[in-house]
Amino acid sequence: MRMGTGIRELKNNLSAYIRRVEAGERVSVTAHGRVVAELVPPGMGAARPSSPRWDELIAAGVLRAPIESGDPFEDWPDIRLPRGTAAAVIDDDRGEA
Repeated sequence: MRMGTGIRELKNNLSAYIRRVEAGERVSVTAHGRVVAELVPPGMGAARPSSPRWDELIAAGVLRAPIESGDPFEDWPDIRLPRGTAAAVIDDDRGEA
C-alpha cells in the first residue's frame, strides 16, 4: 500500500509515519505537489527512479509497479562480441553482405 504526505506533515508526525513504514507501507513524500522521496521498508528499495509521471501512470492503472526490486538482467551472462560482429549479422540478415 502506498500513501503520500507533505514534508511538514511528515516532520510533525515522523514517529507515526515510521511505524506505518515498519508495518510494510510505502510513504511518498511530496514538496509543492510533486513526489521528492519515498520511505520504504528495508529490503523494498525502489527498483526504478521515481518520477511524478510514473506515479501518475501507476495511480491511473496504466502501469503496474514492479513486483520485485533489482536488476532484471543481473543473472544474464556477459556476452562480448568482436567489434563489427553485430553489424555483419544485421547486414547478412538484410542481404547486404
